[in-house]
Amino acid sequence: MIPSFFIAHGAPLLAIEDNEYTQFLTSLGRTLPRPKAIVLFSAHWVSGVQNVSKVDEYETIYDFGGFPDALYQIKYPAKGNEKISNEIEELFTKNGISYEVETSRGLDHGAWVVLRKLYPDADIPVISMSVNPNLTPEDQYKIGKSLSVLSENDILVIGSGGTVHNLRAVNFGKDNGQSDDWALDFDEWLAQHLENWDVESLFNYESLAPTAKLAVPPYGNEHFVPLFYAMGVADNKRNATLLHRSYRYGNLSHSVWQFG
Repeated sequence: MIPSFFIAHGAPLLAIEDNEYTQFLTSLGRTLPRPKAIVLFSAHWVSGVQNVSKVDEYETIYDFGGFPDALYQIKYPAKGNEKISNEIEELFTKNGISYEVETSRGLDHGAWVVLRKLYPDADIPVISMSVNPNLTPEDQYKIGKSLSVLSENDILVIGSGGTVHNLRAVNFGKDNGQSDDWALDFDEWLAQHLENWDVESLFNYESLAPTAKLAVPPYGNEHFVPLFYAMGVADNKRNATLLHRSYRYGNLSHSVWQFG
């Protein structure tokens, strides 16, 4: 059995940087058991209905602008796996979850920045998945829970986003690793309730967590909700462990949570 993970993908620059966080991700990829495949829910693929990719080989999507040319030269030519896509469809059908199949979309930077650090050779099949920030946290968790059997079959499930992701609040002149108090307050509240697997409080984070509206603004909650998809996968284990937490630009969080 392999755990599921919530992994912050940070800013696109992580793809070409060597720092504390990128080193951690590289080390994590070397430490984990090699999975048969990777199922990844990306904050940068938002859809009203759950989408499941069924792609032979992914194009690399550069869904950002104004960055160094080196970023646009990166390729992550991961392949899909039709058999596992079909298995996911069967699990969704069994659990009453509506879905659509996507046969052409490539990997956005929420996916390939993380995957390239963990598995630079792009030699593990990937099933890309959308997220729906308009669902309740309970329903997002339910979607993850429906895929629990994948972990038992050595398939790695990742939710890629960020626990604190408010681009209107970041301070690009503050890049010394120090964190704003309000960001740390939110992440500390989150850690307490994740470690206790207190889903009732977590599902109501908007009203219960300190500075929630600043940490997870309504216009940016798509980066937070992959946490619930990844967490739901480990519903049968209910263990949460914080593996890494650091910050950039004062409050852009680089958090990695292991579930299960």
